[in-house]
Formats: sequence, C-alpha cells, structure tokens
Amino acid sequence: MEFTVSQRERLIELGVRAEDLRGSFTGAAERNKTYTKLEQSRISEGKAQLALFRETLRKPSLCLMQERLTECLTGVGFVQVATPTILSKKHLRQMSIGDDHALNDQVYWLDANHCLRPMLAPNLYYIARDLLNIWEKPIGVFEIGSCFRKESQGNSHLAEFTMLNLVEWGTPLATRDQRLTELAAAVMKAAGIEAYAFEYEDSVVYGSTLDVVCEGIEVASSSQGPHPLDAAWGITDSWVGIGFGIERLLQAKEKPNTIRAVGRSLSYLDGVRLNIK
Repeated sequence: MEFTVSQRERLIELGVRAEDLRGSFTGAAERNKTYTKLEQSRISEGKAQLALFRETLRKPSLCLMQERLTECLTGVGFVQVATPTILSKKHLRQMSIGDDHALNDQVYWLDANHCLRPMLAPNLYYIARDLLNIWEKPIGVFEIGSCFRKESQGNSHLAEFTMLNLVEWGTPLATRDQRLTELAAAVMKAAGIEAYAFEYEDSVVYGSTLDVVCEGIEVASSSQGPHPLDAAWGITDSWVGIGFGIERLLQAKEKPNTIRAVGRSLSYLDGVRLNIK
C-alpha cells in the first residue's frame, strides 16, 4: 500500500520531493500515521521559514535575485531600462513572429493589434535605434520584467515569468563570443550559481543560440548580430545579447519541487506553501 493520490499531492506541495515518497506500507493505519507525521513536520518547517522571512528577509527570493542582478550589471556599466508590458502586433511581427510561427499560439492577445509581451527583445530593439544615435558605442542596456506565454504545464514552465535581457550594441565582431561568456559568467556569479555549462541549441526566433544550462535546465539563451532580424529595426551594428529566466535561475539555485514556488504566486511566499494552518 502506498500514499493516496491526495496525500502525495499534499506532501509534494508542502515541499516533499516525489522521490522521497516512494515505498509501501503494511496497511492504511501505518500509511496514514506516516502521512500525518510528514505533513505536520513540513507545516512546522514552513511556519518557521515564514517567521524568519517576516522578521529578517522581508523580500522574496525573486525580488532579491532581481536586485543582485541589477547591481551586477549596473556595476559593469550597463544601463537599466523599463519598457511597456503591452506589445504591438507590428513589433511582434518585426521579430518574424507571424500567424504561422510556432510562438504565435503562445501569445496572450489583448485585441487584434496588442498582446502581453512574450519577450523583452522587441522593446530593446526599438529603443536601440535612438540610443545608437545619441550615445557612443559600445552601449549596454538591460531590462528585467514580466513576460507572458501560454506555456505547457510542468515543473519548469510558467505562464507569467520574469526575464532579464541584456544587450550590448557595438561589440567588436572579433570579441563577440568572448564577450558573451564574460557577461554570462558575471550574471551567474551574481546569481550565486557555480555549476553550469554552455550548449548550442536552435531557437524558433534567433536560430542557433548558445544557451546556459544548469543540471539539464536551460536558464539563459544568447544570440549575436549582425542578425537577419536587425534589418526590420534599422540596426546595422554588431551586438551580443543574453536572455535569462529569473525563475529558472532560482530553480537551479534553490531546487524547489516546482518552479511555481519561486515565481509570482498567490499560493507560495518565498517558496513556502501558504495553506499550512
């Protein structure tokens, strides 16, 4: 006899790993006794964690991570920007995402011409046209903000997620690869993650990309230009860019049962399930 489905779901949402729930019991009495003991233990740990959070931390790990990454990038000369969450259809199409594109079905459309942004890149492209006419190169900018996609359900996907996108315009052609690895290393150090690797993957938007992977989880994807997408924005300079999933970074660092525990939530606070009366 094993834990019931409802017992397993409850223990997993309280933070018990699924692999730790394997095993069998001689009868319902033993099973229920073990379940109650585990549940109460996790509830006590959760309450203690929430008490510590209230007394000392007072900011969720998602907010703290954003602060650390902001400090890191402004410290190496990048400028932070804040752009609208609502994106025009025109700007999405300039990213080559048309009606028949694989990403189009994941977009949250508000009306015929506007959607919730599925990525930060269009707005960074847009402002680059003006900044390149004002500032000397290289120009490093970044944004941290919510993006929205109708992602498949799973432990590594969220419908609303937080992205960090950094772009350096005017990076010399000969140093692009080196610059990408330097910037990725700086962000990963600021995130407190030491174990990661670079892997080449295919992106539905950028083509071949160099990704940052932690224990099989993609936490970032990079690209560089000149790129075929640049022409739609009037960009002719060379550049490097990396997009990091903040919740993915937290997932790699803190290893929660589900990415929902470290994302924007009504059910979790700083990784702790709230229904623990």
